[in-house]
Amino acid sequence: MDFTMTLYLRHYWKDERLSFTSTTNKSMTFDGRLVKKIWVPDVFFVHSKRSFIHDTTTENIMLRVFPDGHVLYSLRVTVTAACNMDFSRFPLDSQSCSLELESYAYTDEDLMLYWKSGDESLSIDDKISLSQFLIQKFHTTSRLAFYSSTGWYNRLYINFTLRRHIFFFLLQTYFPATLMVMLSWVSFWIDRRAVPARVSLGITTVLTMSTIITGLNASMPRVSYIKAVDIYLWVSFVFVFLSVLEYAAVNYLTTVQERRERKLRDRAVREQSLPCACGMSHTRTMMLDGTYSEADTNSLAGYTEAPMVPEEVVPEKQEHMVVHLSMSSESTNTKKKGIRGLRIMQNTHAIDKYSRMIFPGAYVIFNLIYWSVYC
Repeated sequence: MDFTMTLYLRHYWKDERLSFTSTTNKSMTFDGRLVKKIWVPDVFFVHSKRSFIHDTTTENIMLRVFPDGHVLYSLRVTVTAACNMDFSRFPLDSQSCSLELESYAYTDEDLMLYWKSGDESLSIDDKISLSQFLIQKFHTTSRLAFYSSTGWYNRLYINFTLRRHIFFFLLQTYFPATLMVMLSWVSFWIDRRAVPARVSLGITTVLTMSTIITGLNASMPRVSYIKAVDIYLWVSFVFVFLSVLEYAAVNYLTTVQERRERKLRDRAVREQSLPCACGMSHTRTMMLDGTYSEADTNSLAGYTEAPMVPEEVVPEKQEHMVVHLSMSSESTNTKKKGIRGLRIMQNTHAIDKYSRMIFPGAYVIFNLIYWSVYC
């Protein structure tokens, strides 16, 4: 990554050849035209990509000479330099950058560069503010740089630390992603038979998460390692995707159980319609009106005929026949199977109940771990 800085670069040195006699001991100030006629340090910016001296309305260069030969050389320059930034903790990161100054031709035996007053040599405008970063501190250092072909050179460093503002990314990335995950949980409270509602909700949340991830990566440099925001977004995407898979599992299990219940119900109906009552173990009584013919009653093979109920007991005028209807043990087993299948269907509905607790709980635990590690 690059950074651009505008600064007033001031050089101090002593050249006895420029000393002069003055009764008032006042310095003399010149513009940039005299710079070409005297010796000045050949300082350049290491790792600079682009730099220029401001020339509106004239070149922003000042030369001040004191009677004892001390010289102040000042110029206003804007430089764009490279900064090796680490985005592994983006956007919860802090970046340390430096602007390096060095003599191009003179080695440390010919020219010694040093900061005049240490860290106090840097004076910063308090009104400076950046949209994405907070300037934490500036400090100066100096060391020797070695080149195998030319030798050792003095190098000066302007070091500064930048901390990224998180509020913008909270509003544009983290908060929408969290809302999408929470929105995907709404499907757990929707009836599992409402297929269009739950499917459309799941697809909408998945596509929205994909849009958030794509939009963020489009504005980021292409790095080969995982960033902190990538971890949060992809884990959120997995939660949204799992909510879609959860409904797919619920819908499949519900369909399988309904099909099984339908088969059991059809089998029970067919067994009850059979005339044979072999192996009857339980009997129940059924009233038949006397209007049925004897052939009709004889078709009830396996039923036990009971004595006729006297007319005084039955208020109706028609005769009634009491027939004991027996239930076979197979019918009882069929009922038990139906109840067991109903319980299984209720268990498939319990998947949604468990998801209502597991999904939010797991996401809260993930957020606690994430923010405790990166903050």
